[in-house]
Amino acid sequence: MNVRPVFGRSIARLMALALVPASFAGISAVSASANKPAAVTSSCLSGPVKHVIYLQFDNTHFNRDRPNVASDLEQMPHLLNFLKSNGTLFTNDHTILISHTAGGILSSLTGLYPDRQGQTVSNSYDFYPPSKLPRFTSSFKYWTDAVDPALDTLPNMITDGQKNTPAPWVPYTRAGCDFGGVATANIELENANTNASGDITRVFHPGSPEFIEASANPRLGQTDFVGIAIHCSQAADSKCSGNPNAKPDPLKDEPGGYLGYNALYGAKYVDPAITGGNPCVNDTAGQPITDPDQNCGFPGFDGMLAKNTLGYVEQMQTAGVPITYGYISDAHDIHVPNVATDAYDSHANGPGEADFKGQLKAYDDAFAAFFQHLGTSGINKSNTLFVVTVDEGDHFAGGIGTPQPDGSLAYTHTPCATLSACPTNQIGEVNANINGLLATQFPDPARPGFDIHFDDAPAFYVNTQPGRTDPGVRKLERDVSGLTSLDPYIRDGSGNVQTVSLTAALADPVEEQALHMINTDPNRTPTFTWFANPDFFFQTTPTNCGGNPCVNPKFAWNHGDIQTEIATTWVGLVGPGIKSSGIDSTTWTDHTNLRPTILTLAGLKDDYTNDGRVLVEALQTSATPHALVAHRETVLRLGAAYEQVNASFGQFSLNTLTASTRALRSPDETVYNSIENSIASLTSQRDALASQIKAALNAAAFDGQALNEQQAKAWIAQAQSLIDQAHALATS
Repeated sequence: MNVRPVFGRSIARLMALALVPASFAGISAVSASANKPAAVTSSCLSGPVKHVIYLQFDNTHFNRDRPNVASDLEQMPHLLNFLKSNGTLFTNDHTILISHTAGGILSSLTGLYPDRQGQTVSNSYDFYPPSKLPRFTSSFKYWTDAVDPALDTLPNMITDGQKNTPAPWVPYTRAGCDFGGVATANIELENANTNASGDITRVFHPGSPEFIEASANPRLGQTDFVGIAIHCSQAADSKCSGNPNAKPDPLKDEPGGYLGYNALYGAKYVDPAITGGNPCVNDTAGQPITDPDQNCGFPGFDGMLAKNTLGYVEQMQTAGVPITYGYISDAHDIHVPNVATDAYDSHANGPGEADFKGQLKAYDDAFAAFFQHLGTSGINKSNTLFVVTVDEGDHFAGGIGTPQPDGSLAYTHTPCATLSACPTNQIGEVNANINGLLATQFPDPARPGFDIHFDDAPAFYVNTQPGRTDPGVRKLERDVSGLTSLDPYIRDGSGNVQTVSLTAALADPVEEQALHMINTDPNRTPTFTWFANPDFFFQTTPTNCGGNPCVNPKFAWNHGDIQTEIATTWVGLVGPGIKSSGIDSTTWTDHTNLRPTILTLAGLKDDYTNDGRVLVEALQTSATPHALVAHRETVLRLGAAYEQVNASFGQFSLNTLTASTRALRSPDETVYNSIENSIASLTSQRDALASQIKAALNAAAFDGQALNEQQAKAWIAQAQSLIDQAHALATS
């Protein structure tokens, strides 16, 4: 039985409160830069880029969620102005499917779609053990962890050939650069568990001092060992060099091998290594970063607000860790630290709500201090590549806020069990027990058992892992597609709550292939995926808000789905080689393009073929690989065609998804089979074409191989033909 995953990353999190004084735990607050040494200029990168600062927000928006409320980025002018005044800010970027934190971040880190990086469903997923009864697990595991040490020993991060996905720090550490990870998905320890599948067990091993500590005090184990890491180079000045706390950093499947490297896992070991022995790192306001118990170290994923993440990044950079990847928790939810549980109590905020605005102001202050402190240390746009982006967008499940005297908006935060009677300023997703909905609207005593990935776009895993054409599966798909409900956020002209369809789209394994959702581990591919109404959140357990369905005000920002506000993201680049183009709302891009673009500017390369392309639109000619400059216009046209035919949210995928929905809804199996066969044929052709294009673009970017002009034009024509055929199938 699933429960809603309470991984701090899966929802917005930020706290607006004054913590007890630092002296409470014997920690002395110091000035913002007092424990930061003078910046060490990296010598590991040979080009103009000497530092890489990569920051990825959780669910933070460039576009407005309500027309009369400034967007998240608009309310962080120090960050927004830095990006648009000094570099290029792409605002037509896109995430992947399923559009969740783990998948979005990991595609950004690796340059791979989920079918090649492993998180085809996230932030949690089911897998089929030998019993063929689906089991639940988390996407958030350390990079080398298995799905399950007993029931599915393949890697959680799995790529071609069922190998462990190549790790994002490898090109940097091979070049002699230490690589710092700050709460970024799966590149640091994700949990302090000491069971067989726990990160403490797998990284430190039973009987180690770390294992003993985490076993005796899991709360302290998380603070000391989770969320913070440095993957070290073999250079003499590495933070692991001569450090007794360094541990092996094995990557057994890494292309080209990866032997003899070490890492520092956890703030207990990282903090002293980057502060000259101080057990605490300061945030951007000069206060020690602590957990809710006031212990120095990792504050928890919900506690990675901007001042904490940026404080760690700043400290690493100025201490000689030239590559840092940091995750910043979003500002949509209020997260209050609970000392009794050493966790966070959370509830959602709506657009324009006072606490939400206050949190964004605090984020803006943190960025102002961050840029100032880095500049004082000589780390700036002349020598540093800044990359700032977001994992995915959100759909706000809520009504219209009520204007307040201070200019903010107010929302109703109490559960609403009778949907027709919810106030117009209600906030919160509509929780629904899928079993109850099906039993009421489509009773079927012969319905097969199943589990789902709890979500507004739930993946279904039918017991015994039947094939897609199984009659029970087909009827379940049709029944699910016909579900309806009152939606308190959809009203007629008289203000009456309306009944809506709960289905946006449906995909079984045929369409999941087109969407890059087929896992290399066959036991992880869902029976089908239901992209549903984003006002709703579906589960297989009873709701806790008084009815089925009913409104749960704790959560109001939904993603995982296909709607434009969820799919569309943004990315800003500033630094050597980046054009000062300001806001670019025209160029269509997605998360997979970040990896090859960053490595190009850093003068490095991966030992595998990226799914993304170098964003030449953002690069100065001097920073663009010669083979891409020589055929620039064709490269731009080929890149655009490639993305529309291959990306998760490209035209091809969206059209085949429309056709798939019609097929799965159809009671006529002849219609179903015809459409499915057409999708399978088109996707097979697409995959073959995409493989050729990405190989050529990667070879041009990283190996200096000139693009064949005539071949490129032929590929563009083939891509357009496939897009046209998919469109015809969708509209037939």
